[in-house]
Amino acid sequence: MKSQVRVAILGATGAVGTELLELLESRNFPIAELKLLASSRSAGRTLPFRGEQLPVAAVGEDSFKNIDLVLASAGGTTSKAWAATAVESGAVVIDNSSAFRMNPQVPLVIPEVNPEAAATHQGIIANPNCTTILMAMAVWPLHQVQPVKRIIAATYQSASGAGFQAMEELKLQAQAILNGDTPPTEIFPYPLAFNLFPHNSALNEEGYCEEEMKMVNETRKIFNAPEMKISATCVRVPVLRAHSEAINLEFSEPFPVAKAREILSNAPGVRLVEDWQANYFPMPIDATGKDEVLVGRIRQDLSHPSGLELWLCGDQIRKGAALNAVQIAELVVGC
Repeated sequence: MKSQVRVAILGATGAVGTELLELLESRNFPIAELKLLASSRSAGRTLPFRGEQLPVAAVGEDSFKNIDLVLASAGGTTSKAWAATAVESGAVVIDNSSAFRMNPQVPLVIPEVNPEAAATHQGIIANPNCTTILMAMAVWPLHQVQPVKRIIAATYQSASGAGFQAMEELKLQAQAILNGDTPPTEIFPYPLAFNLFPHNSALNEEGYCEEEMKMVNETRKIFNAPEMKISATCVRVPVLRAHSEAINLEFSEPFPVAKAREILSNAPGVRLVEDWQANYFPMPIDATGKDEVLVGRIRQDLSHPSGLELWLCGDQIRKGAALNAVQIAELVVGC
């Protein structure tokens, strides 16, 4: 691809879209031209980029003409509607939705895990689900040293995973409850403030929701481990931004805690956060706005001699979405 790239952001006004703008600027991505696209409702707005106010246009049939790279963050329905048009126009699409993740012709990429997969694209590269990315960042370095047999994950997912409006609704809910009023539930099915509930995505016949199955299926694809045993329980919690995960790993033989700690302290994109005396470990408030996945509380599983447990927090909007997409773009461009 050219050293200076003509880029379009599809879904530019959303939480991930605005983060993409900030990251493209802060990481000095080689942009020759930047086009901001969104629905007709957002057309006419402007967003700041490199000292200018760029206009937002409604996406249409001619939106991708003379565009090299599309960063799509407008949801699966929009991606399905426009990805083919963008590819036919000659662009590479990096899609943040679930629309193409499990398509065998579409690489599913985390640059710190399987960067080589990006080179196999046929016009579309999929960005994994946020919970999958965060978990893989901590598990992959260990898996490289000693293959993981089984993963049990429990997630504690912030409002940001449901978008900017969900974050605002959480604030309104908290204020309403403190005022003795009925909290609004337009985005979430139930009050999230001072509450939590299992992830409200659709359930399958086995009782697992879509969010949980994303972690199962996407991790297997990224790790190229189709038989890996994985189970997840995903929970929405009253946190504005940054997800947390409790991970239990089973290996074929004991994995020394000290070795795991050393590996993760040197893993790219990971920061070890452990103060055992102070009982201080990763928290969403510390991960918010950070690029790294914070990992800590690494310990031997008392119930299994070959088990390890760890805790992690990561910013869902950054590494769980926008940052990973920009890193993929950097692979494509050759930064």
